[in-house]
Formats: sequence, C-alpha cells, structure tokens
Amino acid sequence: MASAFELLRSYPLMGNFLAYQFVMDINYSTITNFSEMEFVVPGPGARDGIYKCFGTTGDFAEADVIRLMAERQEEEFARLGLAFRSLWGRRLQLIDCQNLFCEVSKYARLAHPEIPGISGRTRIKQIFTHAPQPIHYWFPPKWGVNERLDNDSAGRVIAPE
Repeated sequence: MASAFELLRSYPLMGNFLAYQFVMDINYSTITNFSEMEFVVPGPGARDGIYKCFGTTGDFAEADVIRLMAERQEEEFARLGLAFRSLWGRRLQLIDCQNLFCEVSKYARLAHPEIPGISGRTRIKQIFTHAPQPIHYWFPPKWGVNERLDNDSAGRVIAPE
C-alpha cells in the first residue's frame, strides 16, 4: 500500500491526503487487496482532531497515534464501558480511526471552539441536511458483510449482533 501511495504521490499536484484517499478507494475495488492495517497517512482534519484530543503527541507521529488507537480499540472500549457495535465483528481499521479523528476535529469546531487544534479552521464547510430518502447500504465486497445486510423497507440496516 505504501508503494501504491508513493506512486500516486509522484504525480504532479497529488498531495499526501489525496494520494492516500485514492489508494484507499482503489483498495476497496478488486484491483488490489492491501490490508487496511498496513499503512495510514493522516489527513489535515485527522491531524487537527488528534491534537484536539491529546494536545500533544510527544514522541509519537500522528500515524503512530492512529495505529495505537486501532490496535487498542477493544481494550479502550472496555476501559470506557462502551458497547461498540461493529460490522459483524469487523474491527475499526486505520482508515476508520483516521476518519474518526477528522470527525472529532469538525465536531469540536462547533461544540468546543475554545480548543484550537492545529489547523486554525473555525467554520464547517457543509451543514447537515436531512434527506428523507432511505439509504441502502453497501460495502466493499472484500469486507464480507454485504451478505449479512438486511436493509428494511425504510432503508435501515438491521443492527449487527
């Protein structure tokens, strides 16, 4: 995955964030089959979210923090008393944890504007608008969860056990 990232990154105007997003999108196809725990490149939102959560990473790079969160997820859910509902046992992957830190950054901009992070961003680019149409979920086939989906008539997924 790192080699694919570097190849994409070598193209003009292709920065780290976009190259990583593209390599992840390609990996959701059948063209590649990289482990989602192999490699992560924190985007600007994730980096900001990490600093909003921890203030400093000490000697750890942001990618190390994301990896630590992914590797320790069950222990931390148990420690915090959280009943995390996975996709039928599919653990959070590096990309998922990277995205979670990005969402923390966005949420904290509104809920905790006193926590600056490192990006300097203060506004949200898009505001949530409810769409009344049902969502029929579908995941990359290599995850092995689509056959377990039970989208009801309203588009809701019957909760995984």
